[in-house]
Amino acid sequence: MTTLLHISASPRGERSESLGLAGHFLAAYRELHPDETVVEWDLWDGSLPAFGPPAAAAKMDVFAGRTPSGEGAAAWAAARETFERFAAADKYLFSVPMWNAGVPYILKQFIDVVSQPGMVFGFDPAAGYSGLVTGRKAAVIYTSAVYGEGRGPSFGADFQLPYFENWLRWAGIEDITPVTFRPNLATTDAEARRDRATADAVEAAKRF
Repeated sequence: MTTLLHISASPRGERSESLGLAGHFLAAYRELHPDETVVEWDLWDGSLPAFGPPAAAAKMDVFAGRTPSGEGAAAWAAARETFERFAAADKYLFSVPMWNAGVPYILKQFIDVVSQPGMVFGFDPAAGYSGLVTGRKAAVIYTSAVYGEGRGPSFGADFQLPYFENWLRWAGIEDITPVTFRPNLATTDAEARRDRATADAVEAAKRF
């Protein structure tokens, strides 16, 4: 059975623009795919493990061909469990608000936990990196309050979409559908933009 995993990086609940658009996407998707499974993963629910000194040491052990031990072994097991939760899905929907021109730190934590050798990527000294999360597709909802394409530098910069899309491709996910609502606050036509973004989210779900 096909599984769609919705990974949310917004802590704002009902006030979240990205979660609101994700709701429209998922409603349309469920209507079209009633036999498929939709799983929700709120990255703010406390389930993400830390990736601190023991985990970093374990990662370098793996790179060196050694087996992590002690605290490193436990940290590596937690990283693998998190990765397997991620890798169990066939399709992904990400809700990604812009924070300080980039992505929320909780999403960066998720990326740092799962992006491990033998999990998200392989590495060859001659050929470099290869993504291992292949055969999947992702839809990503990007929102921002102030930044928008065509606005001057005083309205911010975009390290959100390029960074996250680069990570997806690096991980091996090439089929990517972006839905953007940027800006959604500092503009005179926010409602019209919201309506267009909602229509885009529904249309993306129909093609997903």
